[in-house]
Amino acid sequence: MSTDFGSSLSLSRHDHDRDSASRAQVGHLDDVWNLDSTRVFLIRGSKTLGRVVVGESGDDQLRVAFFSPNDVRQLNIDVVERVYLGKANEEPTSEPTHFVALIVDAEQHVETENLTAFQLLTQGEQIPVTRSRTSVGAENTVPDSHDVQLEWADLRVWGHAMTDRETGLFTQALALANWHVSHRFSPTTGEPTESTSSGWVRTTPSNRQLFPRTDVAIIVLVTDDQDRILLGNNAMWEPNRYSLLAGFVDPGESLEAAVQREVREEAGLDVDRIEYMGSQPWPFPASLMVGFVARLGADVDAAILHPDGEEILSLRWFTRDQLSAALDDVVLPGRTSIARALIEHWFGASLDQNAVWLGNR
Repeated sequence: MSTDFGSSLSLSRHDHDRDSASRAQVGHLDDVWNLDSTRVFLIRGSKTLGRVVVGESGDDQLRVAFFSPNDVRQLNIDVVERVYLGKANEEPTSEPTHFVALIVDAEQHVETENLTAFQLLTQGEQIPVTRSRTSVGAENTVPDSHDVQLEWADLRVWGHAMTDRETGLFTQALALANWHVSHRFSPTTGEPTESTSSGWVRTTPSNRQLFPRTDVAIIVLVTDDQDRILLGNNAMWEPNRYSLLAGFVDPGESLEAAVQREVREEAGLDVDRIEYMGSQPWPFPASLMVGFVARLGADVDAAILHPDGEEILSLRWFTRDQLSAALDDVVLPGRTSIARALIEHWFGASLDQNAVWLGNR
């Protein structure tokens, strides 16, 4: 993977220490929770509380709202889980800042009063933002006229416009939140499970342990001998939304074999010269997207396309000029996705389009 391409993968960015050695220590999460220096943020569905600011480049950026544990105790909300995410040392000799995600119910109404939100900057500086009163409901923010406005921000919308630390923490927390929600019971015995090891294990009364899992999927940018790219319209999408071909890796299948199979199944084409480009987590709910580029086989006719009709409804080839001219009509993957990064890497520049798909792919 090239350094330039890797840096374009929004959700692969991070700069905190996951501190995995501390997770299993008995009482570690409670110990961290009792530190005033610990920073806590909320996860509700695929969103967190944050505020939009204008970055140095003039683009909107999101800053996650971090709270102290004592602040969070005043929220009077039903907590689904607490998860320890790790720590960061701003200076080699300084005490670390610990990070905890507080997972709340998707319909939870959050009302804050006289709280202090800490905006973490890339240098680790913490700026306190005092707010008199803000009520944050299921979708909207209703601030007092003198308040700093917070809103529920979706990772798919804002993942590219956050600091490395905030993106890494948000992505990690969301993946764990989705795992907790879907593993309330053991798939083997049907017993209820409870969170242990600082939120990284779920344990049954008979001491069976469940661990977070990740589903691996490939995504591939296919080109022909004219260096056109192949984009497909998924059956779940609007008719004008197009992206790269992708799919989950089968049991006992290599990544390269999955690339060949998915392209053959979804487009009726054979590819070779498969090259790994990079990967990024996609916690919607639990995927790791592994990105490739591939070229049509030497004897394959690019004009003969066979969309499978079930998952892929239509397929189109684009030159760079054609794609640029079609941006008013064709909706591309959002800027947080690895699909967008692969397309822009091929295109050779950023594309001026900000539409976001809020589905799972």
